[in-house]
Amino acid sequence: EARPVESGGDSVQVGGSLTLSCTTSEFTNDERKVDWYRQGPGNESELVASIGISVGTYYADSVKGRFSISQGHTENTVTLQMNSLKSEDTALYYCAITPVWVVTGMSRSCGDGLSDWGQGTQVTVSS
Repeated sequence: EARPVESGGDSVQVGGSLTLSCTTSEFTNDERKVDWYRQGPGNESELVASIGISVGTYYADSVKGRFSISQGHTENTVTLQMNSLKSEDTALYYCAITPVWVVTGMSRSCGDGLSDWGQGTQVTVSS
């Protein structure tokens, strides 16, 4: 399985914006979805957003109205547009290619065997 590659992480101030990108060879497949997870220091993994041809989009309550997931300019790229960033958005963000049968929102750990995971990209939001 081809691992996804994340990019776009950076350090920004509260209220700023960032665009994360996930490039993968597996997106154009109705049996898979692209998830963005994050894990902050001392925190559990959190599913931030998800997109899939057969499952549509999903957003965690903590990012609704601020983050937007979409297919990028190329066929195999998914972007996560993050606006109005807060300090609590500070985390390592992972892209995961996940089979659609994996229930959205179930408790998971970054790097588990259910998905193909990228290496992560760091987002730091400071005041």
